[in-house]
Amino acid sequence: MAPAADLETGLLFIDGEWRPGAGGRRQPVHDPSTGQAFGEVAVGTADDARAAVDAAASREESWGSTPGHERARLLREIALRVEADRDGFARSIAREVGKPITEARVEVDRAVGVYRFAAEEVRHLTGETYPADAYSYPPGNERRMLFTLRDPIGVVVAISPFNFPLNLLSHKVAPALAAGNPVVVKPASACPLTALRLAKAAEAAGVPAGVLNVVPGPGASVGNTLVEHPRARLVTFTGSTEVGKGIGERAGRHAKRVLLEMGGLDPFIVLADAPIESTVRAAVRGAFAFSGQVCTASKRFLVEESVAERFARAFATAAKELRVGPALSEETQVGPVVSPETLERMERMVADARGRSADLLTGGERATELAPGWFYRPTVLDHVSPDATVAREEPFGPVAPILRFHDAEEAVRLANGTPYGLQASVYTRDVGRAFTFVKRIRAGGVHVNDPTTLRWDALPFGGVKESGLGREGLRYAMQEMTEVKLVSVNYA
Repeated sequence: MAPAADLETGLLFIDGEWRPGAGGRRQPVHDPSTGQAFGEVAVGTADDARAAVDAAASREESWGSTPGHERARLLREIALRVEADRDGFARSIAREVGKPITEARVEVDRAVGVYRFAAEEVRHLTGETYPADAYSYPPGNERRMLFTLRDPIGVVVAISPFNFPLNLLSHKVAPALAAGNPVVVKPASACPLTALRLAKAAEAAGVPAGVLNVVPGPGASVGNTLVEHPRARLVTFTGSTEVGKGIGERAGRHAKRVLLEMGGLDPFIVLADAPIESTVRAAVRGAFAFSGQVCTASKRFLVEESVAERFARAFATAAKELRVGPALSEETQVGPVVSPETLERMERMVADARGRSADLLTGGERATELAPGWFYRPTVLDHVSPDATVAREEPFGPVAPILRFHDAEEAVRLANGTPYGLQASVYTRDVGRAFTFVKRIRAGGVHVNDPTTLRWDALPFGGVKESGLGREGLRYAMQEMTEVKLVSVNYA
């Protein structure tokens, strides 16, 4: 087992061994709350990526034939190990990506649940039976039995994002292991230590060597090598649409299956009869949880003109009252963003919106008193033009643009008027009117009187259009990660 110090120095985890990496390079891991390095990680190479897939491929048969009850037992053991190290994981998440410690603990708890859900879903990974005699061709079906099995697909490559470094990673690892597939993980460069901590938990739980491997490193070398390796059979990715489409293209050239959870411009629609007070509370959660760095964050607030002024003022007041501070502080509600580049992107987007038609109601600047940490104040913009960059591109930061509309047709047009379709929200007291939006909005999920950030870990999750391909959610991910095999038995 890796000593605790190895998690600070970030050794790779390949074939059950903690390795320094073939290239001998290391890079620092920064704390967004301070802007300072607090650890370092070995930088994987293409050779390390190949070694990890080779190790996983060598365990395909043995792990795939491991009885389901044993795989479920090991998943429950992982859950116990993560649960026992709850504070360690939460602090790792807070320090690597700047997530407020109170939210980081919730993420750990959800990840524990994901492994337990996956253990239960092993029992439901079943095929179907068919009445053979219902088919006239081929002859002799009166004496045949037909059914399907679900076989493990093979080596799963899991490329995970920074914003939920444990839970979204677990949404890839847990169903893959449950379905009988070995896994190779490439964590986001901002948060390798949390992924390595998970590998340590899996090792301590008794997961066999080679079944779970973790290789931090650049996408251009490690990521591309993993995607293109001939023994990798499925790539599951969460991240930007641009990167996801590139992964899909590379995987497609080698006839690999992909499960892509990509970007979004999730609309939060406020109708004239919405209860403003509770709607504003939900809007604050949707826009500013983890500084807006959530794929399902409410990124465009589409508000009916007759209530827009009232909503905008209340929303700005609530945003201004949020406590901005270091991630490890128990009082913090909004922490730092993940990088200096994110700060610069927020500044460009706000300046662009204001240069068109937008009114700045609150925020719009760095929290300089918290420098050298990477903090941007929660920002609300009103009268935002649909042509503004912040209304066309995913901000992935604490900026909330309000776009006003006059009728349902305009609201639907705005909601659907982007290449994305991840989640959407509609706030109204009129459920009948809400369902006209539910039917017409093109998204993977539509929530009535709940924010776009809502997600059930065991239920289907994913987007349409350029927001994704396939569905996560334990049972649904396991179906994506298995192959259907038809079996016929002639008992004549």
